[in-house]
Amino acid sequence: MPVDVVEGRMPNRLAASPLPQDANRRRSSWSRADWSYSPIWPMLGKWGGFCLLFLIYFPLAWLALMSISERPLSGVPLPLTFAHYAALFSDTRWVGPFEASIAIALLVGMTCAVVATAVGRAMPFIRRPGAALLLCVLPLFVPGMSMGAALFIMLRLVLGVRLGFSSILLGHFVWAFPFALLIILVLTTRFDHRLVEASSDLGASRWQTFWRIEFPLLRPAIIGAGLFGFLLSFNEVLRTIFLRGTDTTMPVYNWTMAASQQSQVPIIFALATIVLLISLPLLGGAFWLLYARLDKS
Repeated sequence: MPVDVVEGRMPNRLAASPLPQDANRRRSSWSRADWSYSPIWPMLGKWGGFCLLFLIYFPLAWLALMSISERPLSGVPLPLTFAHYAALFSDTRWVGPFEASIAIALLVGMTCAVVATAVGRAMPFIRRPGAALLLCVLPLFVPGMSMGAALFIMLRLVLGVRLGFSSILLGHFVWAFPFALLIILVLTTRFDHRLVEASSDLGASRWQTFWRIEFPLLRPAIIGAGLFGFLLSFNEVLRTIFLRGTDTTMPVYNWTMAASQQSQVPIIFALATIVLLISLPLLGGAFWLLYARLDKS
């Protein structure tokens, strides 16, 4: 009789054998690991990305095609014509709202970039940054109609301010600033402040420290915040309806024309295509300069 049995111990080969529960648990974990690394996931991600790109860019291409269609409301592109573009350039009522939207968007973008940079640089040093950040980004969670009505009551009924481009500028800034601040905070929260301390120790002024050390590192976020503020302001409708008074911006003009006169819809298609052909290359070039060329340099 083996010694292990005589001494009341299990043999080594039996003690080393796994229990049925352990074997089942290990087998189930292996099956889950095999499923998580299944080749179906990269394939789903690939075709999901293609579907997403199709949903984004095909409507834009179809809009450009329907802008030169003789019957754009029928959904049939043929026959083609440039009559809608001729009617657009013969009617100059859209020029004023377009120029106003560009001017307001530029001011909102520059203001968001400057103010978000100042607040984002100071945010990591305050006592309770979480509470301050919550107050700054709270307008993101307020519906546009509610914020527009609240600003209308405060500006027109409480303060007696005449509504117009200035009130539109304020409303757009309230809407775009939280987005700009979040973009700036992505870099300021990871900024190595020892560089600023070293610059001060070497005798540099605060302006020299910001311009030569902080600004080159924060430049992508500052430009991104400005671009984001510009785009949000240029496309804003809900808050503009409450704050515009008698003035009109481009999105409000398109909305009123499409809602009141169905005959203006083909002209709106042509105008939207022109805006698209101008804005996409400019924004694409800006982002290429921001993220591709600067990263290489």
